[in-house]
Amino acid sequence: MKKINFYLLEYAINYILRYKSKNIFISIVLTLLVAILASFFFVQNSLKLEFESTLDAQPQIIITNQKAGRDTTVDEKVIDKLLNINGVGDVVSRVWGYYDFSHMNAKFILVGIDEFENQDNATLASIAQNVDLNVSSMLVGQGVKKTLSNSYYRKYFNFILPDGESKKIYIAGTFKATTQFESNDMIVMNKDTLRNIFGYKKQEATDLAVTVNNPKEIASVILKIQNMYPTFKVVARKDLKTVLQSQFNTKSSLFLILFMVSLFTFFMIIYDKSSGLSSEEKKEIGILKAIGWRVEDVLKARFYEALILSFFSYIIGIIIALFFVYILNAPILKNIFIDYHTIENNFKLPFVLDYETLLLLFLLSVPVYLFATIIPSWRVATLDADEVIR
Repeated sequence: MKKINFYLLEYAINYILRYKSKNIFISIVLTLLVAILASFFFVQNSLKLEFESTLDAQPQIIITNQKAGRDTTVDEKVIDKLLNINGVGDVVSRVWGYYDFSHMNAKFILVGIDEFENQDNATLASIAQNVDLNVSSMLVGQGVKKTLSNSYYRKYFNFILPDGESKKIYIAGTFKATTQFESNDMIVMNKDTLRNIFGYKKQEATDLAVTVNNPKEIASVILKIQNMYPTFKVVARKDLKTVLQSQFNTKSSLFLILFMVSLFTFFMIIYDKSSGLSSEEKKEIGILKAIGWRVEDVLKARFYEALILSFFSYIIGIIIALFFVYILNAPILKNIFIDYHTIENNFKLPFVLDYETLLLLFLLSVPVYLFATIIPSWRVATLDADEVIR
């Protein structure tokens, strides 16, 4: 393996400094392109992890009732009949829904629990086991706590009931969920209290969560439920993943457009650079050949120059993207992928370092710039010195 020629390396650094205006411009453009693309990739990877973690916490089968083509409440009386279906292990009624805090510009998810029931969610199971929620108390996520505190609701909140009356619920504390989505905008309270807030009757539920003993029998269990209750809408967890992935891909289309524009801009710069060298650069190569430099020496010097410039831009671009996404929490950019109107999406993105993404960005920047620098230099370096100088 040949050693690095430090004399050529020193020449390459001086070359960059001599043409600093042009090189600074190229470095800034390349750095920004890498930073923008890396930021989108990092946000996308982090949100995918959150989505998958959130969906993994969902029940195997979710049952909702339909009336006039719209979702309506489910009567808990059907649970006993559902439990008699072969393959069904457990059926739990769920009371939950959205509550619009218009004056706070936020929308929270209200979830009711019963400590004597099985919970399909790990976070709710932990709360049911460790916290005793009475009819006048609730637990809130970290994002909810912050939003309520900013509106001076530090000890309680007055919920407006369907009949226009208000119901005071005291904040018993906060909870830490398994995912940021849950802890960001969720409020947990007694199931009967939540029925009162939503105007549900005593045995009404938002939906039913079904657990199947053998995951291979989920499709057959769904078919049995639909045959038994034609008005029920029965959805498997895997179907939710498909729908959410489709919505996520739709949101990613804007990223794809920006990705193509960024690549087009970068390759336009590369094309301009590879189309030829300036007269000063050609003259310099001619002088180097005249004083005894070989073609190999010229190409090595240009290789060092291009490698320093492109690799430096790549590293700085990645650092900027990491800082923007995981320190600043990707302001504005994060909202492109999320369509929730909840607490201004202030949850923290989980750190995900995808080596495939880093490699892709590296291949799209450093090698391309190296070829764009070396090829025109090789064309000039292979000519006679006097012809180049003239």
